[in-house]
Formats: sequence, structure tokens, C-alpha cells
Amino acid sequence: MRRVPESAEAARELVRAALVAWGQEDLIEDATLVITELVSNAVEHAPLGSIRVVVTRPSETFVRLGVVDRSRNIPYLRTDSNGDNTRGRGLLLVDALTDRWGTDRYRWGKQVWGEMKCG
Repeated sequence: MRRVPESAEAARELVRAALVAWGQEDLIEDATLVITELVSNAVEHAPLGSIRVVVTRPSETFVRLGVVDRSRNIPYLRTDSNGDNTRGRGLLLVDALTDRWGTDRYRWGKQVWGEMKCG
């Protein structure tokens, strides 16, 4: 998908559809917040014009939401207050809403992902 802010809505729709298909409707609210933050980070920081949104079920007990981009820069969890700036805290939300999150690095880029336990 295109690396533009409006891509977050398409990503949310993909997440909703997958969770409904898997009978995990109870995860929709938190999962759509997580994917919005992951897409927003990629839109702001990745090079090139496209990203890929990935929604998988690595096991019966977890759903994985990820965003793949062409940047090799690893995001980090900001713990400083950063004054009154409300930007730069998206991974705090990802950390709070997922059971675990991380980054898989590739030769050409990375995937930032979060996993949520199924209900």
C-alpha cells in the first residue's frame, strides 16, 4: 500500500476483516489502534513510497500485526517525557496494548510487529 497517512484506514479495515474471520472481534478496538501506530511510524520514518501491512495468526493463541518497510532503522520505545510534545510515543501504546512486540530486520528493511493473545 502507499506510504501515506490515509493508508492507516485501509490497514484498520484489513485488521477488522481478519479478526472477524477468525472470530476475534474482542481484539478489534485494541488491534486497530496498534496497526494505526505501526502504519503511522512507517509513514513518518520509512523511505520509498510503499509499505506492507501483515496480519497473521502465528499460533492458535496469538494474532500478529505488522508493518514492513524499506528502512533498516530500528524503532525504539521512548520513555522520556519529551515536554509537551505528543509525537513520538506511539510505541508506548503498542507496548501497552500488545503481549509482545518487536522488529524483524531484513537485508533490505524491517517488519515492526505486535502480537496479541486471542480471547
